[in-house]
Amino acid sequence: MRRLSDQEGQQLLRITRRGTGSAIRLRRAMVVLASAGGNTVPAIARLVQADEDTIRQVIHRFNEMGMASLDPQWAGGRPRQISPDDQAFIVETANTRPEKLGKPFTRWSVRKLADYLGSHTARPIRIGRERLRQILHQQKITFQRTKTWKESTDPDRDTKLARIEYVSSHFPQRVFAFDEFGPLTIRPQAGAGWAPARHPHRLPANYHKLHGVRQFHGCYSIGDDQLWGVVRCRKSAVNTLAALKSIRAARPDGAPIYVILDNLSAHKGLKIRRWAARNKVELCFTPTYASWANPIEAQFGPLRTFVIAGSNHPNHTVLTRRLQTYLRWRNANARHPDVLAAQRRERARIRSERQRQWGQPATRAA
Repeated sequence: MRRLSDQEGQQLLRITRRGTGSAIRLRRAMVVLASAGGNTVPAIARLVQADEDTIRQVIHRFNEMGMASLDPQWAGGRPRQISPDDQAFIVETANTRPEKLGKPFTRWSVRKLADYLGSHTARPIRIGRERLRQILHQQKITFQRTKTWKESTDPDRDTKLARIEYVSSHFPQRVFAFDEFGPLTIRPQAGAGWAPARHPHRLPANYHKLHGVRQFHGCYSIGDDQLWGVVRCRKSAVNTLAALKSIRAARPDGAPIYVILDNLSAHKGLKIRRWAARNKVELCFTPTYASWANPIEAQFGPLRTFVIAGSNHPNHTVLTRRLQTYLRWRNANARHPDVLAAQRRERARIRSERQRQWGQPATRAA
């Protein structure tokens, strides 16, 4: 997996956190985000319940195409009357502010853009408004509100990302990730699920919020693909230190371990740093505004989908029990590396048999 840019990381993080829109786009975003966080292909396959070959294909397509690879590409119909070069010029013009092209307005409308293209002196393009709208839609150019964007201003961004990539690839059995998941609120949560046609499941309206908020402090072992944590009332240095101690207890041999976490002030206190130095724990901080580099972020998506969404927990005690029950199920159903290796050998054997029977290379199943 190539290194993500700040824009790609923030966009992938937003897709997985919201969990709305296309399910295919969400799953592919989880795969890319998990791979960028240093997770192995078998671990990602267990996360999204997919085949390893499919995971590799999604990663390769993202390396080649970027964010466009998250959506399926459709084609068909009669040949285009406008050449690909004309389409590229239309997209370039639509992405340019009209003020830079000598027009007295701050944004294009479809009518204004079509008139400008038809009257362009160097390269006139006669195109109808509906066809122009279709081209813009095909090229993922939509009418959107202007938003602000946070880029990583960390001067050590490349150094921190390189360190995270190095320890994740060379010492996966000794690398852990930590982050808070929340805020957890007690209210009916919208979700999705199977139901009779036109008879969706109903949840009561949100009348009161009487239980406050909580934070789930999660710990993730990259090598073992195990996720655990506890629910706290707030984020604090004391709770962070308790989580780090539970990670250290997972490897009681005294050898160095590596913990990936973000730059929250509760993670960087002097007491935490002194404890980490005494106990051979290296804190690998993600760059500022680049929390997508933390491998645990991809693990929070299923928590939101299968425990939070579509729920109506009466209080935080019940919500905590449901979280812990799901974590026990998740960790118990994680596929062992030996099982994955046996499955790969079986698929290779089947492909070889097909090749011998049919006299041609067998197609690898996606």
